[in-house]
Amino acid sequence: MDLTEHCISSNTIAADGLFSVKRDLVRLPNGNTSHRDYVMHLGAVLIVPILPNGNVVLERQFRYPLRQVFIELPAGKIDANEEVLATGQHELLEETGYTAKDWVKLGIQHPCIGYSNEVIHIYLATGLIAGAHQRDEDEVLETFEVSLADCLIMIQHAEITDSKTIVALFLAEKYLQQHG
Repeated sequence: MDLTEHCISSNTIAADGLFSVKRDLVRLPNGNTSHRDYVMHLGAVLIVPILPNGNVVLERQFRYPLRQVFIELPAGKIDANEEVLATGQHELLEETGYTAKDWVKLGIQHPCIGYSNEVIHIYLATGLIAGAHQRDEDEVLETFEVSLADCLIMIQHAEITDSKTIVALFLAEKYLQQHG
C-alpha cells in the first residue's frame, strides 16, 4: 500500500534564520486533500561527552518555552553548509570547553515527526581534553558530570526529560556495553 502524501501547493507562513513554518495542501493516498502545517529545521547535533573517569558531561539550561531548567547533553543547530561532525566539535567546545580525540556516530533521531523535519545527529565523544568554553553571549548554562548509570536513574526519576538526551544516553549505554 502506498501511503505517500503528495504536495499540491506550499506556502511559507513564517521564517527566520533557524526555522520556517510551512502550510502545504496535500493529496492523500485515498485521493482526498488535506493541509499539513510543519516546521522546517536545519538539523542539529547532540554530543554524549564521556570523561576519562567514565562520567558524562551534562548541562543545566533554562528553556524558555517551558519556563524551566532542563538537564541536557551538549547540542546545537547545524549552520548552512556546515559538516555535521564539525558542528558537534564546535558545539562541544563552545558549550563545555572540551575537545575530543575520538568521535563515534551513534545514530540519528527525528524528535518531532508530526510537525517538523528536524533530524538530530548523535555522537559519542571520548578522549576529552578540558579547555575554556566559548559560549555565545546569549547562552547561559551550567555544566556538571554524572556517571552514565546515574544518568539512567535520573531518566527513571524524571530528572532528565529532554527526549534527545534520553535517546542519546540509551544509545551511548548500548554502544559502550558492546564496545567497552
